[in-house]
Amino acid sequence: MNTYRQDGTPVNTHNVLLGYLLWIFGFTGSHRFYYGKPITGTIWFFTFGVFGIGWLIDVFLIPGMDREADLRFTAGPLDYNVAWLLLTFLGLLGVHRMYMGKWLTGLLYLVTGGLLGLGVLYDFWTLNDQVSLKNSGRG
Repeated sequence: MNTYRQDGTPVNTHNVLLGYLLWIFGFTGSHRFYYGKPITGTIWFFTFGVFGIGWLIDVFLIPGMDREADLRFTAGPLDYNVAWLLLTFLGLLGVHRMYMGKWLTGLLYLVTGGLLGLGVLYDFWTLNDQVSLKNSGRG
């Protein structure tokens, strides 16, 4: 469950600006993975953003995806934006896992190229949930 401010609004876990930055590479589905939509992220990846049409439509959908993510994921000491930037740009080196305190698997990613890329793909599917679990104290 997400953390709420005293006025009842959810704490901002994701950032619209980062969503749009990832949207630039949206034909790979990165912005959809970021907002916790791994199935459509995978579809975007294999169809180049549904042949560019879905990618263009998403420019209007990102604010709504951001609000949904803020409601869905738990705020806490780990920052989703930092974790996603590390995964996106340094995922094969396991730096995002080290950031989350998963040192053993982070080092394993470092020496295996993100377990030959398959571990990185797994993390694209599950990173929001991993950070949410850590932030809730259950992970």
